[in-house]
Amino acid sequence: MFREIARSKQQITREECIEVLKTQPRGVLSVLGDEGYPYGMPMNHWYCEADGKLYFHSGVKGHRSDAMKACDKASLCVYDEGYRKEGEWALNIRSVIVFGRLEVVEDAEKALAFVRQMSAKFTDDTDYVEREIAQAMDHTLFFTLTPEHITGKLVNEA
Repeated sequence: MFREIARSKQQITREECIEVLKTQPRGVLSVLGDEGYPYGMPMNHWYCEADGKLYFHSGVKGHRSDAMKACDKASLCVYDEGYRKEGEWALNIRSVIVFGRLEVVEDAEKALAFVRQMSAKFTDDTDYVEREIAQAMDHTLFFTLTPEHITGKLVNEA
């Protein structure tokens, strides 16, 4: 059902893919938007090792939530900061593509736990996080991407 990587020598392990998903704070989530156009947007995410899902949040209304209601299929592209080998100009980047299904998190306790976990990727200021939760929780959409296929590769820009 899903394609294999064309340049298999560049493929990274599943463990490396998970590391990129866990350590990188954001990626581009793509859904099927209005009139069949792809709609990609930068998103903060959190990868949960316990259930293997990716968690996101957004506003309750808008293009993204409308697209999710129309079609639950999505892909997420995440890549790391890369590195340069000594004496080379080209950047080496690990990129990961996740194909999966989106689902709204209906359980308020689960959503609250997720937002606290995700916030820890960005700040250790718990007072700030709790203020944001108190102000925004009622008008925030929480959703997951359940992976059906994860693939990654190491690409050299040269």
